[in-house]
Amino acid sequence: MTRIVFDKNLADLTDGVLEMGSMVEQAIQRAVLSLRERDVETAKEVIAQDDAIDTKRFELEDRIVELIATQQPMAQDLRTIVSLLHITSELERMGDYAEGIAKINVMMGEEPLLKPLIDIPRMSDLATGMLRGSLDALVERDVEAAKRVWRSDDEVDSLYDEVYKELLGFMIEDPKTITRATWLLWVAHDIERIADRATNIAERVVFLVTGRMVEASALR
Repeated sequence: MTRIVFDKNLADLTDGVLEMGSMVEQAIQRAVLSLRERDVETAKEVIAQDDAIDTKRFELEDRIVELIATQQPMAQDLRTIVSLLHITSELERMGDYAEGIAKINVMMGEEPLLKPLIDIPRMSDLATGMLRGSLDALVERDVEAAKRVWRSDDEVDSLYDEVYKELLGFMIEDPKTITRATWLLWVAHDIERIADRATNIAERVVFLVTGRMVEASALR
């Protein structure tokens, strides 16, 4: 395989990862919007479409393994391929969290929301912004952009703490709200984990560019 063909294969793999990232971002947004609007049918669509995200992951992993096996890449090329492999795994888990939010919506059935959703959609917007930012950093090989994703995670964590305290207050004040408050806690936790996965992608970008694996918590 010539260098030109090899580079094209790498570019195609990166495009595939970006496509998967777009699928995941849409799933997160639709899951949270369907919850806010109590749209169970859209939630069911998000659940069904998770299979497509899983299929995309397996397709990309097969192509990555084939490229490693047939070309035995070294140094920077190997770091790129290994990073893409890890990123597909992180994206698939994000898709699972979106599916989990949609399943909570379905499980709630006709039950109304305990309260209007304010901080949870804000968390979702931040988390999807982190996802886009981490993938942009991947394309641009931009370490500083990756670090900005890391810093955004603190804001998501702060909002999660606010949601947790507020919902805990509901449960203490009126035990009858425990079930509905717990549903929203699960949603907030899933979004917090999505943000953590975006941070993991940003860490992989730094590894790809520098050859050093540094945890985000060490550099904030």
